[in-house]
Amino acid sequence: MSQQDTAGVRAPISDDSEGMRQFNTLPRRIFVVYLPLAVFVFVLLFPFYWMAITAVKPDNQLTNYEQYSPFWVVQPTLEHIKYLLFETSYPGWLWNTMLVSVASTVIALAASVFAAYAIERVRFSGARVTGLLIFLAYLVPPSILFIPLAFIVFQVGIFDSRLALILTYPTFLIPFCTWLLMGYFRTIPFELEESALVDGATRWQILTKVVLPLAVPGLISAGIFAFTLSWNEFIYALTFISSSENKTVPVGVLTELVRGDIYEWGALMAGALLGSLPVVILYSFFVDYYVSSMTGAVKE
Repeated sequence: MSQQDTAGVRAPISDDSEGMRQFNTLPRRIFVVYLPLAVFVFVLLFPFYWMAITAVKPDNQLTNYEQYSPFWVVQPTLEHIKYLLFETSYPGWLWNTMLVSVASTVIALAASVFAAYAIERVRFSGARVTGLLIFLAYLVPPSILFIPLAFIVFQVGIFDSRLALILTYPTFLIPFCTWLLMGYFRTIPFELEESALVDGATRWQILTKVVLPLAVPGLISAGIFAFTLSWNEFIYALTFISSSENKTVPVGVLTELVRGDIYEWGALMAGALLGSLPVVILYSFFVDYYVSSMTGAVKE
């Protein structure tokens, strides 16, 4: 034992790790932090900025780049937004998109919860293979599936109705949500369910009173993904809907505001901007749950 230890004086502990010192100098902070962050923010926000300025540009400024800057607007106008809201069926398209997205998300989440819980907790023979096959089903391109689905939709008699979209969207929502919830259910300690079984709880009570309350971040994350995919879906909505009043925003904006080679850019950008706001608001309200679901809120 050294003399310092004998005297009761402990030698100071030295830490040779740099930690965050690599960002102390200004040039390093610029190239490692500020510059990548600026590029990310520019790439993320520039499309919204472009849609916003195009939506309020007068028609004479949309293509006259010799007298007006393409990146700024002089004397903004609300004529494009007024035309979109009051002279087209856009409010109806927005309602159709909201109704279809919410209904499809609810159906997909309900089916995915049962499927993911059965695969992860019931542990039947071939559960892992079933989970893998479910995820592989999500990888099948919709451009391949819409032809047989169109035949079924015609046979059932729901063509050109919102019900056609509500019943077909879960075909690609359920596999993805099931795979996501399987990973989240795996982070919930199995000992909690064993304790509930010892206390006499049924599987249904365990699912509704133990697992689902702990899996709220995962459910919200899966719901956000399902809602976003439903909101932006284009192929099925274009194939199964023909009347203007039943169209969704992605299809209605493209098919009704483009007439031959005439593009109503102001109304198009206004429709795209307004159509993206619900998804942005949804993410902003549930961003904390979304992040916690990605990292795993409950650890074994």
